[in-house]
Amino acid sequence: MKYALTEPQVALLHEIAAASGSVPIQPARIQTSWALEQRGLVKRTWRGSRHTAVVTAEGRYYLKHGRHPRQVEAEKERLKGDAAQAARAPADGAELIARLQAAQAKITVPDPATKTRGRWRSAYYDALHHGHVPEGHKLRWNGRQRGDCVFILVDEETEKATQPRPVPTIDVPETLDRPHRLVRATRKALGRAQRVIDTRGKPEVIPLHLSRPLADRALLIMHALLTEAEMRAYSVEAQTELKEGEAVHTVAIVIRGRAFPLVLTEQTAKVPHEPTPQELRQQGRNPWTCIPKYDEEFNGRLALGAPTGTWYEHSYSYSDGARWTLESRLGHLLQDLERIAEEAERREREQELREAEQRRRWYAAVAQARETQIEQHRATILAGQIRDWQKAAEIRAFCQAARARADDTPVPKDETDWLEWAEAYATQLDPLQGPLRTPPDPPAGRKVLCELAKVDAYTYPWPFDTARRE
Repeated sequence: MKYALTEPQVALLHEIAAASGSVPIQPARIQTSWALEQRGLVKRTWRGSRHTAVVTAEGRYYLKHGRHPRQVEAEKERLKGDAAQAARAPADGAELIARLQAAQAKITVPDPATKTRGRWRSAYYDALHHGHVPEGHKLRWNGRQRGDCVFILVDEETEKATQPRPVPTIDVPETLDRPHRLVRATRKALGRAQRVIDTRGKPEVIPLHLSRPLADRALLIMHALLTEAEMRAYSVEAQTELKEGEAVHTVAIVIRGRAFPLVLTEQTAKVPHEPTPQELRQQGRNPWTCIPKYDEEFNGRLALGAPTGTWYEHSYSYSDGARWTLESRLGHLLQDLERIAEEAERREREQELREAEQRRRWYAAVAQARETQIEQHRATILAGQIRDWQKAAEIRAFCQAARARADDTPVPKDETDWLEWAEAYATQLDPLQGPLRTPPDPPAGRKVLCELAKVDAYTYPWPFDTARRE
């Protein structure tokens, strides 16, 4: 538990300690009083319609000494074993390195006291300054002043192998001798007497929104980026899309079939608005007229990335910063585009595999349901044949018993006819009177099979035709 208190907690503790009795807690300070109660500094109770609190002995100790008594006791316990822990620390740097090699290059000392931390510190510096660190390795130490001491012996070759590859830089030329086709078209569309350049609504040009002095730099940046993209076998296209009934013109880098639109703008900053004489006169005539407090002005920093309102709005964007320029981040921008395209392709492959597996399971379920349907149909036919065979046997037994009963007496013609018909009927009914054949399969009905398989009947094309073939 953290024993440190915030300023509102200390203020509330002073108020509770200064009162002669219990202090009512306002609803806004319930959370603060709960934090004090968790630390054992106050005791709360419910009285009337609100909480009240009184200070505890630990709370008065905290106000007097500025530290929680439990924290003081923990510190004493930690210092009590300091000498014993210090004796178990490595005597020099050689012993420290030997322990690290035996402990798989990492040792953690949980929050040592002053003397123990000093012994480990001495062993660390002895290893550094007396050549005990093996060649090709580095010795690192965290927790010099507080917290756990962590010593790590790092293999430099292994560390280099795990480091990410440096991002290739994209060189921006100082002049445009052979500008990219889109850069050439954009430069022609700029004109001469413009103070603000805005080509975002023009087709077949690079979308720009910036002040005129930054136009040349912006074209150099786009020339370098688009040329590098085409050198990496990517395509650069000027696209036109319909959005909310209006044509939106963009320039995009197409990587693995995915278009990443780009727009180059100059960032703005808020400056106090100076009312014009017309605005003042308008406000004099109408007091409800609202005059803006700030104006947006260009600040000289370029930003390159996805246009606002697109799918990739927050996925890739770089700008001039305090420690770097946009030119130095072009390699990172192109790397982001490649990473996004690769991840999107990977997600599509995974989605295709999931859909293929779902389709396979659906067809397997339908095929299993067809087998179940055929089995059930054959079982029904077989059960019917057994019933007919048993019934035929019962009819024959009945006819035999009837004739045995009439041996001593003449049999009426009607009874003879009836028994003959019954025996003929038993012959027709008995399935063993002819060859046994496998019954034809039942129709592969969509509704029946889907009820057996418990799947949606129209998820995928039905695998059976009208001739019951799969």
